Amino acid sequence: MTAPRVLFVCVKNGGKSQMAAGLLRRAARRARLDVEVDSAGTRAGSALNAQSVQSLREVGVDISDQAPKQLSEDMVRDADLVVVLGSEAQVEPVGGTPVEVWETDEPSLRGIEGAPRMALVRDDIAARVDDLTRRLGTSSTPA
Repeated sequence: MTAPRVLFVCVKNGGKSQMAAGLLRRAARRARLDVEVDSAGTRAGSALNAQSVQSLREVGVDISDQAPKQLSEDMVRDADLVVVLGSEAQVEPVGGTPVEVWETDEPSLRGIEGAPRMALVRDDIAARVDDLTRRLGTSSTPA
């Protein structure tokens, strides 16, 4: 059996999708799950969000070696599950690949900015990643 492939997507691939990928890599290692993890953006930016990188570093996850990637149809087709973070990015299923949308917390709508905002975003994504990790560990398909 091949490892399931999970692709996280947001608009710029500099923040939320990179955070989710880093958190799933760590969760999969801890759970001894063989999972291929990638991330991409519908309009990929040029750099990672420094606050995202720092927020993950605070919980022992280093994504500083990652770089934004532009989403392609092939990436969607090759994934076993596509997870879209937030409502801005739109991804059409390709070749029957299931697409989940995670409506992530957006603390800035409540006036929370900076490091406190990013910690809340990180913790929301981490809880969702933990649930996904459990699903991956109990089934042969991620959906």
